[in-house]
Amino acid sequence: MTAPPAGASRPSVSVVIATWNTRELVCGALRALGHRRRVFIGQFMKTGSSGEVAALGAFGLARVEGYGHDGWLFGEPTSEHQRRARAGFARSIDALTGGRYDIVILDEIDVALSFGLLTIDDCLLLLDRRPHEVELVFTGRSAPPEITARADLVTEMREVKHYYRQGVDARPGIEY
Repeated sequence: MTAPPAGASRPSVSVVIATWNTRELVCGALRALGHRRRVFIGQFMKTGSSGEVAALGAFGLARVEGYGHDGWLFGEPTSEHQRRARAGFARSIDALTGGRYDIVILDEIDVALSFGLLTIDDCLLLLDRRPHEVELVFTGRSAPPEITARADLVTEMREVKHYYRQGVDARPGIEY
């Protein structure tokens, strides 16, 4: 498949859902950047201090913001988790509708939904407000059917085997 000529119109894809239990959608962002697309990544369950953020930031390639709380979220979310997710949602609306980005990737927004940090109505509002020319990508496991029904592409990967089950911890440069 070849890229369209410069200045040619591209077919619009409304929403992509990449839902899985392992790695995130970093390759898609890199491909978009390689074609000079303007990319915004809002990370709902991270603070913005992962390896992919450091790499993208070092080259000034994409705008990446983290709305998660330090560390992993286990158990019930706190009011700080909720506050950060709501702030991330507001920033996501701005990134989506502000005309500055071609692709808006909302990393682990489905996980934020599953923890009750955002509502399905919040996510449906994002879908409703998406300008036709902006590609919107939701990632995270367990995307709800109300969201997947509105998507143009849904990919669901399942874990067959994972070294975490053998006691291997998350490693810098591989998992984060």
